[in-house]
Amino acid sequence: MRFKLRVWRQAEAGSRGSLVDYDASDVSPDMSFLEMLDVVNEKLTEGGHDPIAFDHDCREGICGMCSLMINGAAHGPMKGTATCQLHMRSFKDGQTIYVEPWRARAFPVIKDLIVDRSAFDRIIQAGGFISASTGGAQDANTILVPKREAEAAMDAAACIGCGACVAACPNSSASLFTASKLSHLGHLPQGQAERYRRALSMATQMDLESFGGCTLYGECQEACPKEISIDVIARMNRDFIRASAGSSS
Repeated sequence: MRFKLRVWRQAEAGSRGSLVDYDASDVSPDMSFLEMLDVVNEKLTEGGHDPIAFDHDCREGICGMCSLMINGAAHGPMKGTATCQLHMRSFKDGQTIYVEPWRARAFPVIKDLIVDRSAFDRIIQAGGFISASTGGAQDANTILVPKREAEAAMDAAACIGCGACVAACPNSSASLFTASKLSHLGHLPQGQAERYRRALSMATQMDLESFGGCTLYGECQEACPKEISIDVIARMNRDFIRASAGSSS
């Protein structure tokens, strides 16, 4: 397979970027999108050119590092798929593919396709820790968690923090990410002590990071590689209102 790539190149945060054309030839349909970029970078390096900078780590759809806009879609055309899980057979031979970084004020470009997502880290840090009794570890079977709550917590915990929700949202909102992290703990007994304080502090930090407001377009759940529902946002909003009203601490 052969493709024409139009890749965003930007030397550093303060420089002006542009789309640059590259040919990707001899591409196996079984290659992942990142493996295809590896092949392109090998040819660029052999020719004495600067390789395309992009984030990657586990390449198993777990770490959330592979954050790319592909033909205008976060992580590409396949639903419920991270970029590292996207195979080149998903594209037509000879197709032109646009590859860009996340576009959001809170995610400034560092270089080429790499953006700074440390705003997510600060939102997590604002949530703090959960209360835990000292002493020996409690037997897990003595903490009763209803199956429905446990499954909801696990669904929310699937968030890999890639930022696709922000990139896909017309408002660049981080509500799906923040709500997922809040729901993960909010459904479990261990997360109840600080549940409302956590909602208030994390939602406040989210606003401080220059993310846009959520107007429930739903683009976030469509782009999410883990297909997390926007139902978690409703839960976050309820907890935030209760915390703001001072009815819980």
